[in-house]
Amino acid sequence: MADVLRSLRLGGRGNPAEACARALRAEGVALSLLVGDGRTPEPLWCHPEVSARFEELQFTLGEGPGPDAVRTGTPVTEPDLDRVRPDRWPALLPSARELGVHGVSCFPLSIGAIRIGVLTMLSDGDRRISEQQWTDATALAGALTGAFLNGDRRGSGGSALAPGAFLAWPTGLHRAKVHQATGMISVQAGLSMADALLRLRAFAYSSERPLGEVAADVVARRLRFDDDMDDMSGPFSPDGGEG
Repeated sequence: MADVLRSLRLGGRGNPAEACARALRAEGVALSLLVGDGRTPEPLWCHPEVSARFEELQFTLGEGPGPDAVRTGTPVTEPDLDRVRPDRWPALLPSARELGVHGVSCFPLSIGAIRIGVLTMLSDGDRRISEQQWTDATALAGALTGAFLNGDRRGSGGSALAPGAFLAWPTGLHRAKVHQATGMISVQAGLSMADALLRLRAFAYSSERPLGEVAADVVARRLRFDDDMDDMSGPFSPDGGEG
């Protein structure tokens, strides 16, 4: 972990997620940053693929340890998801088991009331998180928080931060279509942006499809959400017919 923190300081190259997972001795690691007025979590880096899929699952459902950590500003640790109350994350838990995720620990990137992201660590096969893992993950989350909050000091000399893979802000929104679709549904159904996103998530969950895939259909006008709940089905074709 000392090497990882040094790479963070010096602008390390390579795969930061893989380096962090190795240092934390974790099954997977993911980092998401909160962007835009809606504070949408945008994935910055993940390793391995199951981490990316779990992040997408939390985003699609709007529930899980990551959203809870962002909301409360405190770490949320569940090293054994089989022991979590089913009513805590009713949609997430069965889907996480299908992914093969046994345990999750999420550490918010925050200072006081400021939240800028969340670091997610997937537990190893024996479903435990050691004291050293907790200490290392907390230190990493704190270092990342300081690095991103002080990013404008790069190149200023002294304690300036060096650019690199560890500190690269997203150059584009991975979930741009979700933002676009939310706005379109807001107009179509006469809903607030928050309620429009809930409607989009509900449809994605009920149809067992990724949120981004459903959003792409909305943006392409293959799916339309009218103000009548009964008209939430689709696809919708430009000529007004049903496909």
